[in-house]
Amino acid sequence: MEPSNYGTYLVTQQSISEGRSTIDVVRAAIDGGVDVVQLREKETEARFRYDLGLELREQTAEAGVDLIVNDRVDIAQAIDADGVHVGQSDLPVTVARELLGPDAVVGCSTSTVEEALEAEAAGADYLGIGAVYGTSSKDVAAEEDGVGPERIAAIAEAVSIPVVGIGGITAKNAGPVVEAGAVGVAVISEITAADDPQAATAALAETVETAKGVANGSTPDE
Repeated sequence: MEPSNYGTYLVTQQSISEGRSTIDVVRAAIDGGVDVVQLREKETEARFRYDLGLELREQTAEAGVDLIVNDRVDIAQAIDADGVHVGQSDLPVTVARELLGPDAVVGCSTSTVEEALEAEAAGADYLGIGAVYGTSSKDVAAEEDGVGPERIAAIAEAVSIPVVGIGGITAKNAGPVVEAGAVGVAVISEITAADDPQAATAALAETVETAKGVANGSTPDE
Protein backbone atom coordinates (compact mmCIF):
# COMPACT_ATOMS: atom_id res chain seq x y z
CA MET A 1 0.00 0.00 0.00
CA GLU A 2 1.22 3.48 -0.82
CA PRO A 3 1.69 5.82 2.17
CA SER A 4 -0.74 8.19 0.48
CA ASN A 5 -3.41 5.66 1.51
CA TYR A 6 -2.44 5.59 5.21
CA GLY A 7 -5.75 7.02 6.38
CA THR A 8 -6.12 5.12 9.63
CA TYR A 9 -2.80 4.20 11.26
CA LEU A 10 -2.52 2.14 14.47
CA VAL A 11 0.60 2.35 16.62
CA THR A 12 0.75 -0.57 19.06
CA GLN A 13 1.29 -0.34 22.81
CA GLN A 14 0.14 -3.37 24.74
CA SER A 15 0.70 -1.69 28.12
CA ILE A 16 -2.47 0.40 27.65
CA SER A 17 -4.58 -2.27 25.97
CA GLU A 18 -6.87 -2.97 28.93
CA GLY A 19 -5.44 -6.47 29.34
CA ARG A 20 -5.85 -7.47 25.70
CA SER A 21 -2.96 -8.73 23.62
CA THR A 22 -1.61 -6.63 20.77
CA ILE A 23 -2.59 -9.48 18.44
CA ASP A 24 -6.21 -9.14 19.56
CA VAL A 25 -6.16 -5.35 19.25
CA VAL A 26 -4.67 -5.52 15.76
CA ARG A 27 -7.19 -8.16 14.70
CA ALA A 28 -10.01 -5.88 15.84
CA ALA A 29 -8.44 -2.88 14.11
CA ILE A 30 -8.14 -4.83 10.87
CA ASP A 31 -11.81 -5.77 11.13
CA GLY A 32 -12.55 -2.07 11.70
CA GLY A 33 -10.73 -1.01 8.53
CA VAL A 34 -7.25 0.06 9.65
CA ASP A 35 -4.82 0.79 6.78
CA VAL A 36 -1.43 0.37 8.46
CA VAL A 37 -0.06 -0.97 11.74
CA GLN A 38 3.17 0.16 13.38
CA LEU A 39 4.86 -2.24 15.78
CA ARG A 40 6.06 0.04 18.56
CA GLU A 41 6.06 -1.62 22.01
CA LYS A 42 9.08 0.51 22.96
CA GLU A 43 9.17 -0.62 26.57
CA THR A 44 9.65 -4.29 25.60
CA GLU A 45 12.75 -6.31 24.79
CA ALA A 46 13.86 -6.88 21.21
CA ARG A 47 13.06 -10.59 21.34
CA PHE A 48 9.48 -9.87 22.41
CA ARG A 49 9.07 -7.41 19.54
CA TYR A 50 10.57 -9.88 17.09
CA ASP A 51 8.25 -12.72 18.14
CA LEU A 52 5.25 -10.38 18.15
CA GLY A 53 6.33 -8.96 14.82
CA LEU A 54 6.31 -12.40 13.19
CA GLU A 55 2.71 -12.88 14.28
CA LEU A 56 1.72 -9.39 13.17
CA ARG A 57 3.42 -9.90 9.80
CA GLU A 58 1.30 -12.97 9.14
CA GLN A 59 -1.83 -11.20 10.37
CA THR A 60 -1.35 -8.00 8.37
CA ALA A 61 -0.14 -9.70 5.20
CA GLU A 62 -3.26 -11.83 5.10
CA ALA A 63 -5.39 -8.69 5.44
CA GLY A 64 -3.43 -6.57 2.95
CA VAL A 65 -2.46 -4.09 5.66
CA ASP A 66 1.05 -2.59 5.79
CA LEU A 67 3.26 -3.39 8.78
CA ILE A 68 5.80 -0.77 9.84
CA VAL A 69 8.34 -1.19 12.64
CA ASN A 70 9.16 1.71 14.92
CA ASP A 71 12.87 2.57 15.06
CA ARG A 72 14.33 -0.96 14.79
CA VAL A 73 15.56 -1.51 11.23
CA ASP A 74 16.97 -4.89 12.23
CA ILE A 75 13.58 -6.15 13.42
CA ALA A 76 11.92 -4.78 10.28
CA GLN A 77 14.39 -6.79 8.21
CA ALA A 78 14.03 -9.91 10.33
CA ILE A 79 10.22 -10.08 10.09
CA ASP A 80 10.03 -8.85 6.47
CA ALA A 81 7.98 -5.80 7.43
CA ASP A 82 6.89 -3.31 4.80
CA GLY A 83 9.09 -0.65 6.31
CA VAL A 84 10.32 1.30 9.28
CA HIS A 85 9.47 4.56 11.03
CA VAL A 86 12.32 6.57 12.53
CA GLY A 87 12.41 9.62 14.80
CA GLN A 88 14.82 12.50 15.04
CA SER A 89 17.03 10.59 17.50
CA ASP A 90 16.94 7.25 15.63
CA LEU A 91 18.96 6.07 12.64
CA PRO A 92 18.92 8.64 9.82
CA VAL A 93 16.45 8.14 6.99
CA THR A 94 19.35 7.65 4.56
CA VAL A 95 20.77 4.78 6.62
CA ALA A 96 17.38 3.11 7.02
CA ARG A 97 16.88 3.35 3.26
CA GLU A 98 20.33 1.92 2.56
CA LEU A 99 19.71 -1.04 4.86
CA LEU A 100 16.14 -1.80 3.79
CA GLY A 101 16.40 -1.05 0.08
CA PRO A 102 14.45 1.07 -2.39
CA ASP A 103 11.15 -0.80 -2.07
CA ALA A 104 10.76 -0.41 1.70
CA VAL A 105 8.57 2.28 3.22
CA VAL A 106 10.57 4.69 5.36
CA GLY A 107 8.64 7.13 7.53
CA CYS A 108 10.07 9.87 9.70
CA SER A 109 8.73 11.79 12.71
CA THR A 110 9.00 15.56 12.39
CA SER A 111 7.47 18.54 14.16
CA THR A 112 8.77 21.51 12.14
CA VAL A 113 8.86 22.51 8.49
CA GLU A 114 12.67 22.42 8.58
CA GLU A 115 12.74 18.83 9.85
CA ALA A 116 10.11 17.85 7.30
CA LEU A 117 12.10 19.26 4.39
CA GLU A 118 15.25 17.52 5.61
CA ALA A 119 13.44 14.18 5.93
CA GLU A 120 11.95 14.50 2.45
CA ALA A 121 15.36 15.36 0.98
CA ALA A 122 16.84 12.32 2.74
CA GLY A 123 14.34 10.04 1.03
CA ALA A 124 11.47 9.57 3.48
CA ASP A 125 8.27 8.21 1.94
CA TYR A 126 5.95 9.86 4.45
CA LEU A 127 6.10 12.02 7.57
CA GLY A 128 4.54 11.62 11.00
CA ILE A 129 3.73 15.11 12.28
CA GLY A 130 3.09 15.81 15.94
CA ALA A 131 2.26 15.85 18.61
CA VAL A 132 -0.82 17.50 17.08
CA TYR A 133 -2.98 17.86 20.18
CA GLY A 134 -0.47 16.81 22.82
CA THR A 135 0.26 13.27 23.91
CA SER A 136 0.49 11.20 27.07
CA SER A 137 1.75 8.08 25.27
CA LYS A 138 5.39 9.17 25.05
CA ASP A 139 7.76 11.86 26.24
CA VAL A 140 7.72 14.83 23.89
CA ALA A 141 9.59 18.13 24.21
CA ALA A 142 7.34 21.07 25.08
CA GLU A 143 7.96 22.82 21.74
CA GLU A 144 6.89 19.66 19.89
CA ASP A 145 3.73 19.05 21.92
CA GLY A 146 0.41 20.37 20.65
CA VAL A 147 1.60 21.78 17.31
CA GLY A 148 -2.00 21.82 16.03
CA PRO A 149 -3.55 21.41 12.58
CA GLU A 150 -1.83 24.67 11.61
CA ARG A 151 1.56 22.93 11.65
CA ILE A 152 0.08 20.08 9.61
CA ALA A 153 -1.00 22.61 7.00
CA ALA A 154 2.38 24.33 6.92
CA ILE A 155 4.29 21.08 6.49
CA ALA A 156 1.84 19.57 3.99
CA GLU A 157 2.25 22.69 1.86
CA ALA A 158 6.04 22.58 2.10
CA VAL A 159 6.60 18.92 1.11
CA SER A 160 5.41 16.69 -1.70
CA ILE A 161 5.25 13.44 0.31
CA PRO A 162 2.26 12.33 2.42
CA VAL A 163 1.97 13.51 6.01
CA VAL A 164 0.17 11.75 8.86
CA GLY A 165 -0.87 13.51 12.06
CA ILE A 166 -0.19 11.91 15.45
CA GLY A 167 -0.60 12.87 19.09
CA GLY A 168 -3.82 13.17 21.07
CA ILE A 169 -5.98 12.39 18.04
CA THR A 170 -9.46 10.92 18.42
CA ALA A 171 -12.43 10.36 16.13
CA LYS A 172 -13.81 13.66 17.45
CA ASN A 173 -10.80 15.82 16.57
CA ALA A 174 -9.25 13.98 13.58
CA GLY A 175 -11.25 15.95 11.02
CA PRO A 176 -9.31 19.23 11.19
CA VAL A 177 -6.01 17.31 10.90
CA VAL A 178 -7.04 15.76 7.59
CA GLU A 179 -8.70 18.93 6.36
CA ALA A 180 -5.37 20.69 7.01
CA GLY A 181 -3.62 18.38 4.54
CA ALA A 182 -2.77 15.12 6.30
CA VAL A 183 -3.59 11.93 4.40
CA GLY A 184 -4.54 10.30 7.68
CA VAL A 185 -4.03 10.04 11.41
CA ALA A 186 -1.95 7.75 13.61
CA VAL A 187 -3.28 6.79 17.03
CA ILE A 188 -2.34 4.67 20.01
CA SER A 189 -4.86 5.15 22.82
CA GLU A 190 -7.90 5.88 20.64
CA ILE A 191 -7.92 2.28 19.37
CA THR A 192 -5.78 0.34 21.84
CA ALA A 193 -7.48 1.54 25.02
CA ALA A 194 -10.99 1.62 23.56
CA ASP A 195 -13.75 -0.57 24.99
CA ASP A 196 -14.32 -1.80 21.42
CA PRO A 197 -11.18 -1.39 19.27
CA GLN A 198 -13.00 -2.49 16.11
CA ALA A 199 -15.73 0.12 16.52
CA ALA A 200 -13.14 2.76 17.47
CA THR A 201 -11.18 2.03 14.30
CA ALA A 202 -14.30 2.19 12.15
CA ALA A 203 -15.32 5.51 13.69
CA LEU A 204 -11.86 6.96 13.11
CA ALA A 205 -11.81 5.74 9.52
CA GLU A 206 -15.22 7.30 8.88
CA THR A 207 -14.04 10.63 10.28
CA VAL A 208 -10.95 10.56 8.07
CA GLU A 209 -12.95 9.78 4.93
CA THR A 210 -15.48 12.51 5.67
CA ALA A 211 -12.69 15.03 6.25
CA LYS A 212 -11.01 14.05 2.98
CA GLY A 213 -14.28 14.81 1.23
CA VAL A 214 -14.43 18.22 2.89
CA ALA A 215 -10.81 18.91 1.97
CA ASN A 216 -11.58 18.00 -1.65
CA GLY A 217 -14.52 20.38 -1.72
CA SER A 218 -17.35 17.91 -1.38
CA THR A 219 -19.87 17.46 1.40
CA PRO A 220 -20.68 14.28 3.35
CA ASP A 221 -23.93 13.92 1.38
CA GLU A 222 -22.26 14.00 -2.02
